[in-house]
Amino acid sequence: MQKRRNKKFVRALSILLISLAATTAARAADGYVRVNQVGYEAGRPMRAYLMTLGFDTGASFRVLDASGAIVYSAPIGPNLGAWGAFTVYALDFRLRPNEGFTISVTGPIAATSPVFPVTAAHKLYGTALSNALYFFQNERDGADFIPTPLRTAPGHLNDESAAAYLTPVIDRNDILVGDLEPTGATLNASGGWWDAGDYLKFVETTSFTEALMLIGVRDFPRAMGAASCDADFTAEARFGVEWLQRMWNDDTQTLYYQVGIGTGNDDIVSDHDIWRLPQVDDNYGGDSTPLYRYIRHRPVLLAGPNGSLVSPNLAGRLAAAFAEAYQVFRTSDPMLARRCLFSAEHLFDLANTSIRGNLLTVAPFDFYPETEWRDDLELGATELYFALATARPPAGLPHTDPSLYLAAAANWARAYIDGPNDGSDTLNLYDVSGLAHFELFRALALAGNPDGLAVTQADLLGDLEAQLGTAIATASFDPFGFGFPWRDYDSATHGAGLSVMAKEVAFLTGDASYENDSRIWLGNILGANGWGSSFIVGDGSTFPDCMQHQVANLVGSLDGTDPVLRGALVEGPNSFAARGFLDGMRRCPPGGGDVFAQFNANGAIYQDNVQSYSTVEPAIDLTAPSLLMFAWRASGRPMPDAGF
Repeated sequence: MQKRRNKKFVRALSILLISLAATTAARAADGYVRVNQVGYEAGRPMRAYLMTLGFDTGASFRVLDASGAIVYSAPIGPNLGAWGAFTVYALDFRLRPNEGFTISVTGPIAATSPVFPVTAAHKLYGTALSNALYFFQNERDGADFIPTPLRTAPGHLNDESAAAYLTPVIDRNDILVGDLEPTGATLNASGGWWDAGDYLKFVETTSFTEALMLIGVRDFPRAMGAASCDADFTAEARFGVEWLQRMWNDDTQTLYYQVGIGTGNDDIVSDHDIWRLPQVDDNYGGDSTPLYRYIRHRPVLLAGPNGSLVSPNLAGRLAAAFAEAYQVFRTSDPMLARRCLFSAEHLFDLANTSIRGNLLTVAPFDFYPETEWRDDLELGATELYFALATARPPAGLPHTDPSLYLAAAANWARAYIDGPNDGSDTLNLYDVSGLAHFELFRALALAGNPDGLAVTQADLLGDLEAQLGTAIATASFDPFGFGFPWRDYDSATHGAGLSVMAKEVAFLTGDASYENDSRIWLGNILGANGWGSSFIVGDGSTFPDCMQHQVANLVGSLDGTDPVLRGALVEGPNSFAARGFLDGMRRCPPGGGDVFAQFNANGAIYQDNVQSYSTVEPAIDLTAPSLLMFAWRASGRPMPDAGF
């Protein structure tokens, strides 16, 4: 409880200081100081940013401690470039560990920063990981929910006996054509996490989230595993794996890929058409109202007939998640681990590597229009290699030779590197090569770097550095040094993925410049940006208050005080702010307005408004890279006893 009161105090103090700074700035030149609001790692270079409409001639800055004493002072640093009408200047400093620092700019420009701490990395990011765990716990569906100030009842208990349907026909306007066609099968599709601010559940996003979460539990036990004092994700990872096991029937070799529908027609209301709490869905509209039949009894969509080939993106990512589950649970729950390993091998064998047309993601496809899949198979094969190479495989497994999967991983890595999408993206839902290459690099080391494989460690490292090279080039045109265009979709989660990749490459090469990039990109999504907002709820003093998330909107506060959906990472800045109001939404901001509008620049828009799914909707896949980002920064390196 003390931590929560302190966070409220820090937020209130920051708002007061910003208000005072704005009043002072009105008498001089308008100025704003942007910092990493979570704080700075002790012993590392520290940078904040001054945004001003005036000039920096004669200006200096001071860092004050909690008592108001000056602990550092220096002239304003170099001009970093323009952000719209603002000019951005560097504020570089070093501080010893303590709480309650602020930066004050004096002279022709007057501005004051939010409050921030400086401390050891493992202390700095422990709360952020705890917040992230809280987010996933609040996204739980089904009977096994966790009571919190936001969650007081289970949701969608009817999913325990859900009917299966064929993939629906959806027109070019994302309107459902006709009705759904049942297969006659029923299954238990309960549990799992809601995908985002809605209540749909997708194998597409859950498999990605699960793969990253399990690697965090495995490689960073003190940050995310059983040895963590703040955020043990082990039980949460198991919760996700158990739902994926329900969606894959290993006995019949059948995959189901979605629970619920996000698009309807005049005769069918979909999940996206109404605004409500999850616990009302099982009886929504009463049994006599057919319009809401797929709200009460949510459809489960079938990927294909029993034993049919599986879209390679889903086959690869599911194989990776299940193989990682085997690694994590083989001692604590050998039966679950064994089931997962068999599922992983069967799915990998069923990957449709001659696929034509769209990959299978969700219905409709343009909700998640994934196009790359070779990276998923690389990751799946690599995790299967680790599963077999680090423990004696169970009896009856189709394949027991780890070298089979090492060769397959190398082949798929080569196919990705030589393929059409190499270098076009970085670590996020749509491209996991930034993780797969790092994992395969380690697998090759474990195998003794055998000859004759399709790639070498140098090939993998070169491709990682090439991806980061594109980000670094992008950062050179951004005054805040961000490595991804702020105007593009998923900007915040790309920042987290880039921070992970830079840390991976810094670990492999020892190059301090990548270490610096990792910290900068992390700071960018935590407040060191043109808007002065963190894009992760609860992390920092200014963060989204008006997310497009039904539970957060209907039960949570609208002013940043508890309860909020801590740990949720939102879309972040985009090229537009979406519009669309549903009955039942609490208007947010309550009084209207757009406090961030004055900072929109360079084609990028950020709006904290419940209607704007394009900027403030959170999602499990958006949040997942932040787990590894915080775990890497807190731990410094994977644990040497993590099975490798």
